[in-house]
Amino acid sequence: MNKEDILRKVQALHWPEEDYWLVAGGAMVLYGLRPETHDVDLGCTTARADALEAAGVPFRYMDDGSGRWFTLTEDMEVFENWLEDRAVLLDGVPVVSLRGLREMKRALGREKDWRDIACIDAFLRDNRIDRY
Repeated sequence: MNKEDILRKVQALHWPEEDYWLVAGGAMVLYGLRPETHDVDLGCTTARADALEAAGVPFRYMDDGSGRWFTLTEDMEVFENWLEDRAVLLDGVPVVSLRGLREMKRALGREKDWRDIACIDAFLRDNRIDRY
């Protein structure tokens, strides 16, 4: 999915901006750190998670007990309260901050996440961003 695909999918939800935020690969795409991603992961508030559960959206509890993990479609998942730092608006969509994205990737700690962190760090260095 490229940037336009992600924006179309997320905006089609018609959720209030304060209810959700884009994370993971989708955030990387909106920041211009990569051209595409395989799926869209969102974080959401407890109120939004309650509404999803009430609507019958399939979910399971995260292994660490921190919240619910919803499957909206085969390529879109929503994680209750998964956010580091804060969300910022990019192209009209709430997206985890670069600081938060970097921290989330560090916490996941998979090989692909370390590659993403290197990409974020290079972006910050190349754009001479020291406060993010």
